[in-house]
Amino acid sequence: MRIESPIQIEATDGYLLGATLFYTGDAPLPGRIAIINCATGVKAAYYARYARFLAEHGYLAITWDYRGIGASRTDSLRRLRAGKFDWGSKDFEGILQWAANNFPDSAIHVIGHSIGGVMPGYAASNWRIDRLLIVGAQYAYWRDYAPAARKRMLLKWHVLMPLLTAVAGYFPGRLLGWLEDLPAGVAREWAFRRAKLEHPDAARVQYFGNLGGPTLAYTISDDPFGTPAAVTRLLHYYTGSARTLVSLAPADLHIREIGHFAFFHERFRQSLWNETLQWLNSGATRRRILEEWPAATAS
Repeated sequence: MRIESPIQIEATDGYLLGATLFYTGDAPLPGRIAIINCATGVKAAYYARYARFLAEHGYLAITWDYRGIGASRTDSLRRLRAGKFDWGSKDFEGILQWAANNFPDSAIHVIGHSIGGVMPGYAASNWRIDRLLIVGAQYAYWRDYAPAARKRMLLKWHVLMPLLTAVAGYFPGRLLGWLEDLPAGVAREWAFRRAKLEHPDAARVQYFGNLGGPTLAYTISDDPFGTPAAVTRLLHYYTGSARTLVSLAPADLHIREIGHFAFFHERFRQSLWNETLQWLNSGATRRRILEEWPAATAS
């Protein structure tokens, strides 16, 4: 029996987040939990197919929306003060605490897409994470964009987005057909991102090194966001984790494109999704390893 149960989970400040539990059987008593973190401006529903796949293989999978997005959206984004740090330190932290408190004997695995791979670093309880798998994960520092797309992406995300946000009081991504609407703080944080996550407050990176489970990171050759440089920049913060960066190209699967979003399409169930399942279950990967970094040892 396949169950999909919509619920609400509190962020650490009490904000109610929309989430869905995916599991099989009469009740979720999992050995493993998989928390799926979205990309910026993407609804959790986008990852439902992948969550069902994990549930079919014994996981309790949890999809959830950041505050201001999808099932976690308030009536007016103009009045919502939220940034990406809030998404990690309050929202993801709340999801992580809920999972750990309700299923204390379960291993917790996190799958992060794009900014979803940054969120664990902001969370004080990230030491509870047993494995972290990230796809195209980065924090949108413009110099790391793919060179061929950099000028266009600079104009779109670092010029037009903050201008439209200033006019509307939030980013009207849905109207433009770009993304979901975004709170103004999220849009500005993206648009004016510096090279280091420490800006403007070093306290934002204080928990990254506490994540001790292994990390597997995918960089995809036709992804203009998640370039090797961008993913590597993020991985350098997870110093307590043994990190492996692997490369994927469309030609590996005899297709023309994958890009930043298609990894979670149903057509990759038998290929990429099975790869991720293999790594989550055993730590084995079949992809070409670009680089590996050991976990830092405590002094």
